[in-house]
Parts: sequence; structure tokens; C-alpha cells
Amino acid sequence: MAYNKVTRLDYRRPQSSSKSSLCSNTVMVVFIGLCLAVAWAMTSSRKFPVIISSSDNSSDEISNQFGDISTESSMEDSAQEGDFNTEPKVVFDDSNSDSTDSGDGTSEKTVQKTQDGEENQNDTENEEKSETETTKIEQSVTEESEEEDQGSKSKSNSNSKAEVFPDGAQSEILKEAETQNGAFSTQAAESKNEKEMQILNLSKDKMKSYKWKLCNVSAGPDYIPCLDNEKAIKKLRSTKHYEHRERHCPEVGPTCLVPLPEGYKRSIEWPQSRDKIWYNNVPNTKLAEVKGHQNWVKVSGEYLTFPGGGTQFKHGALHYIDFIQQSFPDIAWGKRTRVVLDVGCGVASFGGYLFDRDTLTMSFAPKDEHEAQVQFALERGIPAISAVMGTKRLPFPGRVFDVIHCARCRVPWHIEGGMLLLELNRLLRPGGYFVWSATPVYQKLPEDVEIWNAMSALTKSMCWKLVNKTRDKINEVGMAVYRKPMDNKCYEKRAENKPPLCSATERSDAAWNISLQACMHRLPEESTERGSQWPSQWPLRLEKAPYWLVSQVGVYGKQAKKDFEADYELWKRVVKNSYLNGMGIEWSKVRNVMDMRSLYGGFAATLKEMKVWVMNVVPIDSPDTLPIIYERGLFGMYHDWCESFSTYPRSYDLLHADHLFSKLKKRCNLLSIIAEVDRILRPGGNFIVRDKVDMVNEIEEIVKSLHWEIRMIYSKDTEGLLCVQKTMWRPK
Repeated sequence: MAYNKVTRLDYRRPQSSSKSSLCSNTVMVVFIGLCLAVAWAMTSSRKFPVIISSSDNSSDEISNQFGDISTESSMEDSAQEGDFNTEPKVVFDDSNSDSTDSGDGTSEKTVQKTQDGEENQNDTENEEKSETETTKIEQSVTEESEEEDQGSKSKSNSNSKAEVFPDGAQSEILKEAETQNGAFSTQAAESKNEKEMQILNLSKDKMKSYKWKLCNVSAGPDYIPCLDNEKAIKKLRSTKHYEHRERHCPEVGPTCLVPLPEGYKRSIEWPQSRDKIWYNNVPNTKLAEVKGHQNWVKVSGEYLTFPGGGTQFKHGALHYIDFIQQSFPDIAWGKRTRVVLDVGCGVASFGGYLFDRDTLTMSFAPKDEHEAQVQFALERGIPAISAVMGTKRLPFPGRVFDVIHCARCRVPWHIEGGMLLLELNRLLRPGGYFVWSATPVYQKLPEDVEIWNAMSALTKSMCWKLVNKTRDKINEVGMAVYRKPMDNKCYEKRAENKPPLCSATERSDAAWNISLQACMHRLPEESTERGSQWPSQWPLRLEKAPYWLVSQVGVYGKQAKKDFEADYELWKRVVKNSYLNGMGIEWSKVRNVMDMRSLYGGFAATLKEMKVWVMNVVPIDSPDTLPIIYERGLFGMYHDWCESFSTYPRSYDLLHADHLFSKLKKRCNLLSIIAEVDRILRPGGNFIVRDKVDMVNEIEEIVKSLHWEIRMIYSKDTEGLLCVQKTMWRPK
């Protein structure tokens, strides 16, 4: 039979040959082809799987019949076709995700679908070849067998990959970890979703209940509730001792929001801010008009500029600071002297430039006719608070400042038994220095001479030693440096007990709403008492537990030194692993920081290498750990968060509250505290809260009503963490 001369079939026109003859020839050709294929399979040394029809009764019989089928091929075929004597294999379709990626990056489901399509296409092409090219029947049969063989392997491989449980592993279905939900949800998930929706709806209702409005006060954008309480100030019987500049807080903390100045912009970053700020942020020109010739502040276009001068240092604070160091080397800025109190600070250029000498300065001045002096300082990125030497103690513990400075601060130190200077004596560390730069030191006018003589007598009776008196030829001002004694020997040798020593029951650390007294506290005598030794030089004092933490129990219940060390290690981990990297805070824009509930100052200590300063606040109902903070070379103050803080609005870039609010909620109005947080925090500033989960959730809802941005929220067990960013939003 000559296969090469058979005519090609044309399906486009009917054929004239007999159908029966065609069928007969076709059957014969197919039969001969099958016989040849079987004979070739039996004689050939090549092994290939046999295509098993789904109607076959047993694959074993066919395997035995051919006797030369590889074990691996039989297993693959069996896996594809299935074993009808066993339970069907379980294949899960994960409707929640695409199929698993294959080696070439394509999902296995996609690969399987493509292979099946190629098999169908190949089958169709082979059928056409068998019908149209009968001269190549042997080749067609052989190719079809090989292609079906490859298709069988492809199907087998695809199916075995897609199966969760391969052959012989049916028991794996009992393993809960191996199961998937597929398209089915669970009761737990449904219940959780329902609860979340209920909480969300409840939260929306809560948000609707927070009705914010702007504060309607004469102070406008500069409102300080406890210093601008006009109603209380009008009721004062006297203003002789600056009572009208002291704190007079409203009975109920305000829940209104302070408006922004028109044209307010995000503050200029440090260190550029030390030299200039946006005029619109603090649009007050009175100081520029009155003190411009002394280089306090000047108006320059859209900026307010600060040449670094002051009444006593017209040619710059840095020269003045170096003049003090050169005149009296023992002061040792940034080593022996680390924490300074600047009284009547003006715009705080003295403290601003002491940063260059690694020295931290607490600056303060009253909110008086020198309009916005403390506000200028804070906007510049320099630590400052609004306070006055009046009738009450300053909110600091006793014996903590290394140096106290007064450059023509206009405080009448010598009057009324030296009561105001005795307050500085309470604050000054034993062995610390008082630097007094004022006209009585170097001028010979009758009034100046009288004040100098009175101060000389007072300081001598206080056992302060005049260790230096000199004059700066460049600034043409004089300076006197006094040193406080280290022990009580001088007190005991005085001929007259004046000023008197305070009674043994009176504590020098008591400072919150305590009236001034014209007496001196005895100095520590035991070597283990705080103040009996000078702290280690900076920066060693930062990480070293104070020597006087001997047998006390710390705030966490351990021995105090171990408590101190554990707290420091904790905050190093938290700040490094979370605050600096995990919250999306732009630390380059952070300068003024407040820790609203500081214990040992661990949070502030970990930020030592950052270009920030931290106001450590110890609430009045928390353990009094503020002396420890000062011993470390940091600073802070006491405060009651049920009242307004003594600072201008928009003072801080970051507020940090560690388990503060759950304690305050028992006695304070939470909304008024958050309103105070809003007042203190600059737009664009961040607020970090660590507290109980329910407290964090409640604060989250309140700040959402203020249109603040949630940067991160996290909870574990009963503890929660929240980080939010204040926006420019104000109610209309």
C-alpha cells in the first residue's frame, strides 16, 4: 500500500467517493496503526506511561500486561487518575488568594490551565492530521502517544502540587494547622467584625458629642489659662509682690481651643530657629521697639531675628558666656556646671547659646509688659517657662541647680529680709554659684551703691562667699559670683541667727503652692544625703545612679539603684526600637519635648545625642523623683495636670505621656486635659500615649474629633500605645 499517494481530504466540498468504502479504509488504517504501535512498544527499549481510559477496571492488569512500566510513571498516573477503591483526595481552593507561585513566578493554577489548553490544542491538531494526512499515520500515532504522555505528566505534576494532602497522607486532614477556611468565614471572625462595627458606630456617636469651640478670651492666640484669668486677677487685694503675675487657675479647666495666629507656619527648625523665627507665629513688635538697640530682637521682613544680645550683653551672649568662664574657670561650663537657672531671662539668648557649651538652662520670666519674651524663647527652641519671683516658691525641688544666673533681672533681692534671694538659696546646690550681672555691681550711682551694700550684708549673713567680681570691657558691664557653702559650719558660727534657719520639719523640696519663707534650710551632713557631694562631671552623671540611692525602694519595687538602671535600659530599648523608627516621627523637626510623667528621666536620657531638650514633668501625685532627674544633669518641674501648664500656646513639638491619663481621670476632666495638650502642642507636633487599652481608646476618639492624624496604635493584653500628629484644624 503506497501511503504517500493518498489524496488529501478537502472539507470545503462534498466528496463523490463511497462513504462505506471510506469508513472501511479508515478502520483498517487505524487498526494497522495500533498494531504497529503495540509491536513497537513491546520491542522498543524506551519506557513511557500508558494512557489509561477512565473506563478501565484495573490499572494493575494493564501494567502486568505490558510488564515494562516504570514504578514512578505508574505512581504519577495513579495520582492523576485516582484510586477508586479509596476515598477521593481533598483539594482546597483558597478563594482568598491567588494560587501559589511556581518556579518561574507564575501561579501554579495559571500554569496548569495553560498546559491543559495546550493539550487540547495538540489533540485537535493531531486529529486533523490523521484525517487529512493519512500518509503519515504512523508518525501521527507515535507523536500523539508521546504528547499525551507529556500531557499526562503535566497534569499529574500540577495536580500533585495543588493537592494539600498527597498520597498516603490522608491523616493530615486532622491537623488543624493544615486546614484553610476557603470561602467560609468563622463565628469568631463574624463576631469580631460585628463588635468592631458596633464600637465604630459608638465611636462615631461619641465624636459627634465632642463639640469644640474657640476660646473667646482677650489674650487670643496667646492664651495661658492660669495666667490670663482676668476674673481672678481683678479680685486680688494687692499686686505689691507681683501677685497678678502668678498662677490663678480657673476652677474648671477650659475645654476650648486656642486659635492660631493669622498666617501661622510650622516653626523653623533648630539651630536656624535660634537666630530667626516667623514673624506671623509671634506677631509682637513691642520688644523689638523697646530693646532693639540692645540686640534682643529685630523685625526683618517676614522674620523676627535675634542677634544674641541682652541688656547686659549687647555684643552677644556667646562672648558674655566665655567672659564668665575666663573670669572664673571653676564654673566649667558643660563639665562641673550642667544645669542652670536663668532668672528674668528675656528672650533667653543666654540659655540658647549655653547649648554650645553643653549646658542646659531653665529660663523663666513673667508674662508682663515685656510682651512675649518667653514665647519668643520657646519659638526659638530654647527652654523657658512663664513664672515670677512673687509670693510662692518656684516649682522646683531644693538643692538642684548647679548655677543660678541673673543678668539685670530687676528682682529686688535685698528687700523683706532677702526673701527672694533665700528662694534662690533653696534651689542652689551646696557648693553652687550665683552669677549676678547688674548695675549695682559696677555702677556708682547712689541707688546702685545702696543696693550693693545691702546685697553684700545679706549674702554674708547667708554664708555666701564672693569668689569673683570683675568687669567686661567690651560689654562695659560688671559681674559678681557668689558660692553657697557645702556644710553648716558657717551657719553655726554666725553671731546672729539672721536670716534664721528653717525648722527641721520643713522640707526644701516642697514647692507646689508653698508660700515663700525668709529662712534657710540646713545643709546635708551625712555622706549618704543628697547634696553632700557634687555630682560626677557631665556626661558621666547622666548614666550613673546617684550615690544617695542607698537602701530606698524604687518606684518599680526594686532597690532604688537597680530600679534606676532597669528604667534606663527599658527606655533605651523603647526609644531605639519603637520611637525613633516605628512611628513615622520626623525627628529632624523635633526640638522642644515634654515628658508629661517622668520618673527617673530615662526617656529624656536616651535622647541625649538628639538635638532636642526635654522638660521632665513630675506630677504632684507621682513619686517625687525630680531630684534624681536633676542629679543626672537633666531638668524639669512639678505640675498638677488638672491645671494649665505655665507656657504659651504652641510651645512643644512632642508630648510624651506614660501611664498618665488613667491616673488623672480619677480626679480631672479628661477633655480639659486634652484641650491643654492641644494648646501646648504645635501644629505638626506629635503626641505619644502609653496607657491602659481602654484609656488609649478613649483618647484616640477624642483626638480624632480634633482631626488629628493617627500615626500608630498598638495594643497587647491590657496595655496600649498611641502616636498621633496634630493638624492645623480649628473649629469655625
